[in-house]
Amino acid sequence: MQRRHLLAAAGGAVAGATGLAGTAAAGPAGGETLQPGRTRLISLSHVNDPATTNVYPGDPPFELEVIATIENEGYYLQYVREGEATGTHWGAPGHFNAGEPLADDLDPNDLFLPAVKIDVRDKCARNADYALTIDDVRQWERRHGRIPDESMIIMWTGWEYKWGTPAFPNLDAGGVLHQPGFAPETVQWFIDTGRIGRNGGTGIDTFGPDLGTDPQFRASLLVYRRHRISLEILANLAQFPATGAAVLCGGMINARGSGSTALVYGVIPPGVRG
Repeated sequence: MQRRHLLAAAGGAVAGATGLAGTAAAGPAGGETLQPGRTRLISLSHVNDPATTNVYPGDPPFELEVIATIENEGYYLQYVREGEATGTHWGAPGHFNAGEPLADDLDPNDLFLPAVKIDVRDKCARNADYALTIDDVRQWERRHGRIPDESMIIMWTGWEYKWGTPAFPNLDAGGVLHQPGFAPETVQWFIDTGRIGRNGGTGIDTFGPDLGTDPQFRASLLVYRRHRISLEILANLAQFPATGAAVLCGGMINARGSGSTALVYGVIPPGVRG
C-alpha cells in the first residue's frame, strides 16, 4: 500500500475511533485527528523476555540466544525461538478456524481498528473465572454510548499485573487454567449486533478471549472468523482510554501465519485522555 493511501486509511480509522460513544469521545473529527507529534502512541505489549514470559501450557518454549556480538562479529544479533502466540500477540482467523484467513491473507487495515475498553477488574479480582456478560456491556454503554460497529472490544481484567508469575496462568492442582474471559453468548451478541462485525475483534490481558476453564475455546471459535482478529496478553491498559482511541498491530507477517508476537500500539488522538 502506498504511503499516502496508508496515511489516509489511518486517518479514517482514528477519526472513526474519536466518534465512539457520541460526546463521550473527545478530540477533533476528520482526517486531522492523525497528527504526528500530537497523536500519542502507547505500547500495549509486554516486553518479549524469556525471563518473564508466561508460555501457554503445551506451547513451545521461548528462547533468545545471542549468536553474534560486537566484540567477535562486529555486530549484535539474537536468535529467536518462539511460537507465534508467545507473549503479547494478535491472532488471525485461521488460528482457530480451518479455511479462514491467515496472517498473509489479511489487509493492513484489518490490523488497525477503533477500540473500546471495558474495565471489569473488580469482578475478576473476586472471581478468576469471571465471564464478561451482555449486562456488563450494556452497563458500560449506558455511560459511554453504544459500541460502534466493527470495533475492537478490549476486556480489562487486571491479569496484566500478574505477568511473569505463576498467578498469570493460575493453574489448579489438575493443571486447569483459571483466567477470566468473554462469555461465548456475549461474543455471539457482539457478532449479531455488528459491534465486532466482520472486521472487528476482541482484546484481553489474559492468554486469550476464552475462560481458562473452557477446553473447547468457544469464544475463540466465534471471534476468529471472517476477518476478525484477537489481541491477547495486552499490557499498559491503564493508559488506554475507554473510548476515542484505536489499536494498531505490528509484528511479522509470516507465510501461512496464525498471527504474530506483536508490538500492539494504542493510537490516541489529541484531546483523548487515557
